[in-house]
Amino acid sequence: MLLFAIPREFWIGAGVLAAIGIGVYLYFRSKGSGQDTPQKATRAVPHSGGRAPDAPSPAIKSRAASRIHDAEQPVLVAAGSAPAVSSFRIPAAPKHFGPAAWLSAGDAIEVGGVSIPGGLIYVGTSLPTPRGGNDPCLIDPSKSVASNGDYTERQMGYWPSYSEISPSARRAYLNWLADGRQDPEADVGYVFIFFYGLERRAILDASKDDAAKNDWPVIAAELRRLLDIYGTKSGSFRSYAGSLLDWVSLAEYPEKAYLKPVPSFPKTNELPLYIRVALGQAAVDGVPVPVQLALAWAKLDPTNCLRTPATRCAEEFDKLFVSKYHEMFGQGLVLPRNKTKIKLVHRPASAGFHGYSDLSLSFGNTPDVTVLTAPINKLRQVVEATTKELEPYSRYVGRNPDARHALEGLLQLPATLWPEGAQKALHTMKARMDEGTAVMSFQELLGSLGAVTALTRDRTLALARALESLNIGIEPDVLGGAKLPRPGDKVVLFTVPPGEETDRLAPVYQVAVLTLDLASAVAAADGDFSAQEMGHLRALVQSWTHLTPNHVRRLLAHLHLLLMTPASLTALRKKLEPLDAGAKETIAAFMATVAQSDGDVSPTEVKLLEKIYKALGVEPGKVFSDVHAAAAGAKLTVVAARGRGTGFKLDPARIAALQEDTEAVSALLSGIFKEESPPEPVPDEPESESDVEVSPPGLLGLDEAHSALARLLLSRPEWTRDELGDAAADLDLMVDGAIETLNEAAFDLHDVPFTEGEDVVIVNPELLERLEA
Repeated sequence: MLLFAIPREFWIGAGVLAAIGIGVYLYFRSKGSGQDTPQKATRAVPHSGGRAPDAPSPAIKSRAASRIHDAEQPVLVAAGSAPAVSSFRIPAAPKHFGPAAWLSAGDAIEVGGVSIPGGLIYVGTSLPTPRGGNDPCLIDPSKSVASNGDYTERQMGYWPSYSEISPSARRAYLNWLADGRQDPEADVGYVFIFFYGLERRAILDASKDDAAKNDWPVIAAELRRLLDIYGTKSGSFRSYAGSLLDWVSLAEYPEKAYLKPVPSFPKTNELPLYIRVALGQAAVDGVPVPVQLALAWAKLDPTNCLRTPATRCAEEFDKLFVSKYHEMFGQGLVLPRNKTKIKLVHRPASAGFHGYSDLSLSFGNTPDVTVLTAPINKLRQVVEATTKELEPYSRYVGRNPDARHALEGLLQLPATLWPEGAQKALHTMKARMDEGTAVMSFQELLGSLGAVTALTRDRTLALARALESLNIGIEPDVLGGAKLPRPGDKVVLFTVPPGEETDRLAPVYQVAVLTLDLASAVAAADGDFSAQEMGHLRALVQSWTHLTPNHVRRLLAHLHLLLMTPASLTALRKKLEPLDAGAKETIAAFMATVAQSDGDVSPTEVKLLEKIYKALGVEPGKVFSDVHAAAAGAKLTVVAARGRGTGFKLDPARIAALQEDTEAVSALLSGIFKEESPPEPVPDEPESESDVEVSPPGLLGLDEAHSALARLLLSRPEWTRDELGDAAADLDLMVDGAIETLNEAAFDLHDVPFTEGEDVVIVNPELLERLEA
């Protein structure tokens, strides 16, 4: 019945078309069977009969053109059977049309009239995703591009795709790529489009292509560069890029990563997974955390906010941290092996990943020790001690940013942290002391170390301390109270072997200095400070076995200085003047005791003693009686001087007696022979409020333990109940109570819950976006 309902006109048309079709078929069949030799053409197009037709039909032309397009080659096709063959060219498909190609870092390309260097992009017309359509990172050259585009303007939505944004936005993106992907003013949407390509190459392509896996180091370097530029601009980008950097750093993580050099990582909202894995491996192996790994942990932990000295003086901070870390923990901090296990779940930024699942990496039973609060708190003690010691230098650099290597600033640092130029100057200085001492003007010393101004008293004392830390002593002994040298004054540098400190307050040393000062002053006063007297005094010092080797070294350097600049007898007499006659006789008798301490008193020593007695106002004739009395072990009576005690007895043993006598005389002369007393350290002015950085509060205003749990939960989109139990146990928290606390805090601040679910706890992605913003 349906056939009868069809109009008559339809049947007539169908019949006419069928007749035409049969006629065409018979015509071509007869032409093919009746022609043995094909007509020559510029290039034949193959077809089912194996010969080129004299006059191809439109259908044949269409089929040929299709094949030519597929081969992407220009082909000449015969237009007829006439002897003079005419032809036409079918154009090839434009370059880069078709399946997308990945451009390596060294490749360049031109799209829309824009030359793009640097590669690391996909270009083509087809890069499908599991849900259909092209990947949003794909630069499709078939899409129109405007003549102008400003990448500092926002022209895109939250999930940008090159194919779907406007022509002007495409032009802006191409301009950003052409400018080196480095303008910090660029809208972060363009950074994300580029990032989508890195994400696809690093994860999807690398899962099935070794060439893509070989790009991981290049991608890691590019991620670090982008994070340095745009990480502070967008918390969202910082989070996604940090996660991908973790992936390419650890997709094939090394065993015993704690023994490997620590890669460079920017600081993000999470401690880099590489650091967490290396620390976990150290905990499993029970070995101390190496100092470079500890330093990276301290600097990259998001809960640590480094203060101004650590950031302004980063190089000095790193070096000083190493010293403080070993000082506090020896070989290093040993970590406990806790329950929480490390797992990386990457949350892709690109919509091109929709349809892919299980983007995760696991690391066996490697624990996440960074969940614990005790180890990081110990590390903070090292950070604070290091920062505090750097504060004076940091303030100097803040006030003098162009003079951070000037001596005035370096004196605020331990000498071991001085820059290479100053270290070379010190090395040259030590080379000049091949015989134990070196003499130079104070100005020459300052100039060799890069001083730009005259040093204040505090800076001069700091210089002496710095030199001593490098085993170089200086005379005059400003740290012992000597007068500060003027620029033109001579100074004597001498070697101070490590391991033994000079006790400047020791009575035996103070009296020995007095002996040399009196001897040089007296000798110079009569113009007869001869080489013989100098040699005698040197031999005398070397014979004083009651002194330490470092005392002797400093006294010999002091004697060398006295030879060039003798002590002033007038100044000594002035300082001795307040003493009464009995005290002066005690000092003179002690000089006799010193002279015979080696069991022999030479005529030269007698002559020198007579001069000293005369300078003290004591009868020179008493020299012989005092020398004989000391040799016989007689008792030395110390006379009171302005209220000082009396009655000190001389021990019969010669050296012991000398030790006791020097203590008595030292007490008698306490403070008399100091030109200047070392001042109390003057505290540096406090940093201004703008220079002080306050440690950040806990996440969502939570306490330390709950904040640590919150940060851990945010590192993955979901957690099993058992995993949460391990994490809570590591922090001494109850799971249910901790989750309730986190949810309440999230509701109070952002009006959304922190987590959802029971057996599998899902972290609210909306909260994560708000925290990253």
